[in-house]
Amino acid sequence: MNGLLVLDKPKDFTSFDVIAVMRKIAKEKKIGHTGTLDPMATGVLPLLFGRAAKAADLLPDTDKKYRAEFCLGIKTDTGDITGQVKQEVHATVDQVELEAVLPLFRGAIQQIPPMYSAVSIGGKRLYELARKGIEVERQARDIHIGELKLISFDDEKNVGVLEVSCSKGTYIRTLIEDIAERAGTVGTMTGLRRLSACGFSEAESITLEEARELAKNGKLEEKIQPTDSLFRHLEAVTVSQAQTVRFQNGGELACERLRGLGVCLQDGQAFRVYAPDGLFLGLGKINMDKKEMEILKLFAVKGE
Repeated sequence: MNGLLVLDKPKDFTSFDVIAVMRKIAKEKKIGHTGTLDPMATGVLPLLFGRAAKAADLLPDTDKKYRAEFCLGIKTDTGDITGQVKQEVHATVDQVELEAVLPLFRGAIQQIPPMYSAVSIGGKRLYELARKGIEVERQARDIHIGELKLISFDDEKNVGVLEVSCSKGTYIRTLIEDIAERAGTVGTMTGLRRLSACGFSEAESITLEEARELAKNGKLEEKIQPTDSLFRHLEAVTVSQAQTVRFQNGGELACERLRGLGVCLQDGQAFRVYAPDGLFLGLGKINMDKKEMEILKLFAVKGE
């Protein structure tokens, strides 16, 4: 089984828990994922089966979209409701005041990663230090918030819902804490759902229960999307049979002999490469100095 399965991760499962369950359901050993989700989070978790797992380090840095629930007036050590409460205040922020600070967090901003995170400093994961009660200085990182909307807010209960489209490396719980601080209070994340990742949406996802039922009926593979769907943002080029053999053997292909490349090529530009019969061979990248297409990653086994 080779390709991608968009799974709807259940709450209280780590990403690795999901993979362990899917290995049993699909009877496949080689399964990877495209980015972790905290146990409390649910939603889109693309899984890579078989040779598609080789795509993990090549996936585009597309925005991820989340729906986050939050509560003002509470601050925890983890930034979410699973942590220990460190501060409680009477929040007096209303919806208008909350809306007023949101523009400060749209676009290119900087964010300091939380102590309870997998960021490594000095060879130690921050969460390892945090569990020992150690807090260290962290450098702010550049992130991008493409969309930030307040979907709802209850002034009396101080609870609300945000929708966020953001770049890789964004911590939504930290974003909520920062928004609350700018509004003059404290806040914590109480729920998180990922609506999209790697260009795939929750509409394309299935639950573990659905996966189990499909596998039981021998239909799970019908939900596996082809590996090249991960790279649909790239242009495609079809090569000849002779070029197919050369490419699969690790050889470069002369740009002038490739049809459909166009004339405005850029050094390092990547393409999806297909055999004459439509088989996805892999990814190629342009070397303008040599005027050749080199192999970026092979996905098709010789003889297929």
